Amino acid sequence: MDWRGLMEAGLHRLQLTPDVFWSLTPCELQLMLGLADGSAPMLRARFDDLIAAFPDLEKDEFDG
Repeated sequence: MDWRGLMEAGLHRLQLTPDVFWSLTPCELQLMLGLADGSAPMLRARFDDLIAAFPDLEKDEFDG
């Protein structure tokens, strides 16, 4: 990880204070720097597909 580059971008380019910079998650910093991949969130249809493919087990269907 290029910490020097990230610190320069956060502290100089974005003009964040050190406490704000260090409180960010890597994902938040990437988003602020425009480095996030921009992938779309999962839509309901895809979620329904996953539910059908991987249904929750009933309590008596698993060991526990």
